[in-house]
Amino acid sequence: MPHRFKLIQMPASREPVSLLAVDRCVSELRRGRMVCVRGAGGVSALVQAAEAVTDKGLEKLGEIAHRQPVLAITLRRALILSLTDNAEQTASAITLGCAKGWKAETVLELADPLSDFVFEKGHSGDLDVGSAETYGCAAAAIGLAKIARLLPAALVAEISDPDAEDVDAWAIRHGLLIVDAGDVFQYEHTQARTLKAVSEASVPLLDSQDSRIIAFRPDDGGLEHLAIIIGAPDDAQPVLTRLHSECFTGDLLGSLRCDCGDQLRGAINEIASAGGGVLLYLAQEGRGIGLVNKLRAYELQDRGFDTMDANEQLGFDADERIYLPAAEMLRQLGFSAVRLMTNNPAKIEALRACGVEIVERVEHAFPANQHNEQYLKTKAARGGHLI
Repeated sequence: MPHRFKLIQMPASREPVSLLAVDRCVSELRRGRMVCVRGAGGVSALVQAAEAVTDKGLEKLGEIAHRQPVLAITLRRALILSLTDNAEQTASAITLGCAKGWKAETVLELADPLSDFVFEKGHSGDLDVGSAETYGCAAAAIGLAKIARLLPAALVAEISDPDAEDVDAWAIRHGLLIVDAGDVFQYEHTQARTLKAVSEASVPLLDSQDSRIIAFRPDDGGLEHLAIIIGAPDDAQPVLTRLHSECFTGDLLGSLRCDCGDQLRGAINEIASAGGGVLLYLAQEGRGIGLVNKLRAYELQDRGFDTMDANEQLGFDADERIYLPAAEMLRQLGFSAVRLMTNNPAKIEALRACGVEIVERVEHAFPANQHNEQYLKTKAARGGHLI
């Protein structure tokens, strides 16, 4: 499972402010705009998503910050680019400084594995390679890019403007949104804590006419997670449960590249046949990297990378999903113990870490086809799936 920071839970009264700040900055990054990240020790930085960079934007970034930016990438991506050979280091992010100044084309080549760019081992050209602070602005910038479902890379320029002593007022003067680095690191945890059921309806399904769907939405108005209640499960008994990460290509289009569609419909059928249970449909496409990045990963798979290597080529962990939302939904539904339908031991471990009692693993596998056979073998061999 991906590395997660150990966090101290923030006061509930601050949660709406924290979520709103992150959500607004994520929207700005997706539009290609700069945002301000307030770090620890009085250090703040301007941040822009790498995949949205232009030469004009780079010039403006350095001009406003009074400091040339560094490129922040994940350790995964740095290893792929042969910029470091230390996979065991504790830093989750690597910073790259360019003495000659950055060009947008170079930034995009370094951030996007579809560019086929890689350094010869030990030869990083004019780049100054450093480790980002664990809770610093560069790490927060990558966190924002991930939340935005963009490539996990960002330009980061420490603010050195002498008029920026009051960074909040300075950001307002420049029309920039600002966010605390800590709010970025807390975001997934805070968002899960604020999930609330916002609508419910009876929805007869092909394999279960006695079904209803409950939509859960976080306070920041983010993507909804869905609970599909099948039959009338007894909350006094361990409930048969499936956690299913959304898959647009497999669930809706019937893609043969994965087994997601089979897993979804098979789980509904099996739960209905057992007399009842719950399927949680979680908004974390592509093992948490988003649909656009999943399509990029597919292109890499067509070039010979397996499903996990493809995610790592992009700079992500092999699996970026979290299960705090699932645990919170189960809690609100009144289910404290589950019989979990899965072949992924890591999912069992992650859900238990969120406080859910798992009394049994229920096997859940389907035959391969010529298009997903290697995909399933990779999940078994490298992901530990019990297939």
